[in-house]
Amino acid sequence: MGQCHMKWLVPVFVFWTTWAIADHELDDRDIAAGRAVYAENCAVCHGANLEGQPDWRTPGEDGVLPAPPHDASGHTWHHDSAMLFDYTKQGGQATLAAMGVTGFNSGMPAFDGVISDDDIWNILAYIRSTWPEKEREVQASRNPPH
Repeated sequence: MGQCHMKWLVPVFVFWTTWAIADHELDDRDIAAGRAVYAENCAVCHGANLEGQPDWRTPGEDGVLPAPPHDASGHTWHHDSAMLFDYTKQGGQATLAAMGVTGFNSGMPAFDGVISDDDIWNILAYIRSTWPEKEREVQASRNPPH
């Protein structure tokens, strides 16, 4: 193989291995269990088909944004896995406060003590399993290597 071809393969290989490693929290999860726990705990706000609530980008009279979709039309895939886990376990306000984010009133409740850590990861893996490849790759690239 010529040197020109090798220069092209190295970045592709590095990207591919980083992506594969960076998705470790969601690998080998129970997608069926995640779907079931999602249906029991999340679908009431985020929709049975991950569609979110209507006008999810427009705050209600209380200043809280409606629940966003978790399908590819939403922004869940824009965030790293650890943040999504914390957002689910600790709730939106606590997670955002820990990140130094102010001026955003999240309506996401904490599920600590309601949903186990393993089931939170299963839910996130289920949600990820519904995204097209591009969104899965972008989300995985936001995760630090393990």
